[in-house]
Amino acid sequence: MHSGCMGKWCPADDAELATGWRLWLELSDRVWPDPSWDGTPADAIRQVRALLAVCEDIRLSYLAETARPSVALLQLLQSMSFVASFAVDLWHDDTHPLDVERAELLHGDLASFADHVAGVRAALARGGGWVELDRRPWGLPVD
Repeated sequence: MHSGCMGKWCPADDAELATGWRLWLELSDRVWPDPSWDGTPADAIRQVRALLAVCEDIRLSYLAETARPSVALLQLLQSMSFVASFAVDLWHDDTHPLDVERAELLHGDLASFADHVAGVRAALARGGGWVELDRRPWGLPVD
């Protein structure tokens, strides 16, 4: 392990690197409700739940293809459901249209989860060596 990886995620092999890359891509735009959102908290949380299902699929796929799984990578994956669990439990069955007060609460819960997702993406980008991808406006030439 080289010194740049102490206390951070650093892929040990191709399986771990590919898993980190897949997770980073999945986390890029899946936190906030998409244009199909029906205006209810339950439907806003649907996208978070879908993301958590993808994280679990990534975790299981990774465990199936490696003999020595990375504790750091598994912790990043498991942190997603841990951090989202409060909001999911609170909102998943709330099918009433939002009023101003509940909209603020839901937004706060989603924003907290979005902050966590941003932290996980940053850790993956640092460890995987693709930090510059987060800084580049997509589609524009790189100097």
